[in-house]
Order: sequence, then structure tokens, then C-alpha cells
Amino acid sequence: MTTLRAEGLSLRFGRTTALEDVTFALDDGVTGLLGPNGAGKTTLLRIMATAIPPDSGHLRVLGADPRGAAGRLAIRRRLGYLPQSPGFHQHFTAFEFVDYIAILKEIVDGRHAEVRRVLHAVGLDDQRGKKIKALSGGMRQRVGLAAALLGDPALVILDEPTVGLDPEQRLRFRELIALIGEGRTVLLSTHQTEDVASVCRHVIVLDQGRIRFEGDPVALAGVARGRVWTGPARADGALAAWRTGNGDYHNIGDPPLGARLADPGIEDGYLMLIAAGPAGRAA
Repeated sequence: MTTLRAEGLSLRFGRTTALEDVTFALDDGVTGLLGPNGAGKTTLLRIMATAIPPDSGHLRVLGADPRGAAGRLAIRRRLGYLPQSPGFHQHFTAFEFVDYIAILKEIVDGRHAEVRRVLHAVGLDDQRGKKIKALSGGMRQRVGLAAALLGDPALVILDEPTVGLDPEQRLRFRELIALIGEGRTVLLSTHQTEDVASVCRHVIVLDQGRIRFEGDPVALAGVARGRVWTGPARADGALAAWRTGNGDYHNIGDPPLGARLADPGIEDGYLMLIAAGPAGRAA
């Protein structure tokens, strides 16, 4: 069953086009939403979370239409949303903060048991009595994720959840994302291609308010097939190039005659799409 279907979503802020004719669908599993800063990712997530309406287009979430009050309420009761800035109350403990969100979500029966359940699910049993201000960045993100999981939502929306985390924290958080994606729909917004490569089976690339790509990670890497090569020096005219650990340069763009082609990765395909601009839209 399709969890969410968006058709022709568009939104402007004054003279700025935030989204233009955005169409896609989400099913169970983890979908990655990739895009540079300012691409429109957060705006799209806020529309999906029923925080703001689009100017035009249609959205169906969990079988409900968010244009009406009853539809928005039905969606919010089955939605988990972790915004980029959760708005933590620094003097609350982890338990108190999640319990506060549970009250806002109108969870009455067994509320404290539900709070303990979600804190356990994200590995915070030992930290639930600590104040938010005393927790590390990674632990705070876990608190936010616990709050998003209250009520066992069918759809979980995560906005840049790994930003600011160190490598170990990021790995641990990826494990959690993969786990919660089993049996439910998760949309992971990020500009980190490593996050998508690790946990996503489906990926959408958004740039300048438009969908530039939708497909699986292998297909995204394939966008750069034949356009990636290695050599002893940075190639003139390459869209991007960097020196690798073995001393060779990894180049992306139009390879010169006789270039030593390399297998592309997700990052290569993503960079090709963004560097090509709107004219480089891929199906």
C-alpha cells in the first residue's frame, strides 16, 4: 500500500519558488531525500507533516487528505516527525521531554509505559533521567527520535537527523534508522550521500525546488556511468575532482580520450545531477 502520494506540489514564498510541480510516492522502507542546502527539502517535509499547505497540487498521506481539519488530525495521529531543530527544553530530562510530547500527542492510556518503550527503542534507558542540556548531540537526536516514535507511527519523517554528529554517532544513528524502517515508511532528508548509501532502498534528489531524480541508489550511481575516471592529476574541466588515498585523482565530468574509467558511486551520480543544473534532469 502506498503510504504517501504527492502530485504537482508547488509553493512560493513571495518571488521565490520553493517547490515546483513535485510528484512522487512513498512505500514501506527508508527513502532518502537528497539535495543541497536551499533545495526545498525542509519545505517539502513541512508540507508532508501538515505544518504548511502547498499553493497547488494534491497530497494524500496514510489515506487522508490534509486539506481538511479532520484529515490533518488523522495524519498527525499516525505521523512521527523529527524536525531539523526539535526545540528541546534544556532543563527537562530526556524522560520529561518525551513525556511532554506524549501529552501533546494526546496519549493517555499507558503514557509513561509508552515513553519508556520509545526511550528503550533508541537506546536511552540509562540516560532517561539526565537533563537535555547534559546530553551529547547524538543523545539529543535520539531523544528527538524517541519523541517521533511515540504511538508507533506508520510514517516517520526525519529532517537532517545526522547533522553535527561525529562518525561513531552517525553510524549508530544509521542503525536506528534502518531498524525503524522495518515495517513502516521512513523519509530521511539529508545532504549526506553516505547516509543514503547505507540505509535507503529508494532515493529522491531535489534541487531548486524540483525533483531531478527518483529511483534506487544503484540507478543514481548509474547517472555518472562513463563520466568518472582516475588519473595522476586533477583533470582540467572536471566538474569535481579530489585526491584519493592511493594518490590518484578521482575525476567527474567528461573524460578525456583514453581515460581510465572507474565505477561510479552514489556521490558521483548526485554530483553529476547537481552540477548539470535543471537541464540535466534525469528520469
